[in-house]
Amino acid sequence: METILLKAEPREIFGKKVKSLREKGQIPAVLYGHKIKPLHLSINKSDFEKVYKTAGVSSLVDIKIKNEQAKKVLIHEPQTNPITSEPIHVDFYQVKMTEKITTEIPLKFIGEAPVVKEQEGVLITNRDSIEVQCLPDALVHEIEVDISNLKTFEDDIKIANLNISEGIEVLNDPEEVVVSITPPRSEEELAELEAPAEEKVEEVEEVEKKEEEEESIEEEKPTEEPEKILESKAQEPEKPKEE
Repeated sequence: METILLKAEPREIFGKKVKSLREKGQIPAVLYGHKIKPLHLSINKSDFEKVYKTAGVSSLVDIKIKNEQAKKVLIHEPQTNPITSEPIHVDFYQVKMTEKITTEIPLKFIGEAPVVKEQEGVLITNRDSIEVQCLPDALVHEIEVDISNLKTFEDDIKIANLNISEGIEVLNDPEEVVVSITPPRSEEELAELEAPAEEKVEEVEEVEKKEEEEESIEEEKPTEEPEKILESKAQEPEKPKEE
């Protein structure tokens, strides 16, 4: 297995002061693990980005702190800046090589499905990773899923069909479908999807037209003349006086 090395320095800056680290091209980090006291570290941002691109969250990384012996760790999904997407904080989980761990391994879809190329099928991927349990040295960076055997709309790939390395136990349901194909929509289906939208536009236009007509009628109605109102009141019987 290829060794992926990342250097780190002990960190004594915390809270809002870590902003000064980031301005110097450093990322605050924490190393923790089972029965291990957490260590506060800083790592070079450029070095980390190269390592993370190679290792992801499912490959072991050797993290070396000054002159100490390198520690085997897994990278947890780093926190990123919501605007720039750059990493702003990282957690490392130190593993014991003799203890099984539970983690996720990404899926990488390779090849080209004939049913997509020749019959314009739509490729549906239901998940992009699987949950596994294994010893740390059995971990792989990713699991390839070859879709070149998908030749009809009835074909699919289940978790049970994946090529899993020895020593890795998959925790997901083996009958769960990872990839499937749906046929393209027919002209009739597309017409049905468009029809409701057109009908709604016509309905809105009808309502607007009706409202305009009603407003026009209201405007044309003559208001009752003041003389007729007075005449009407004059014809009302006079109420008897109370004694």
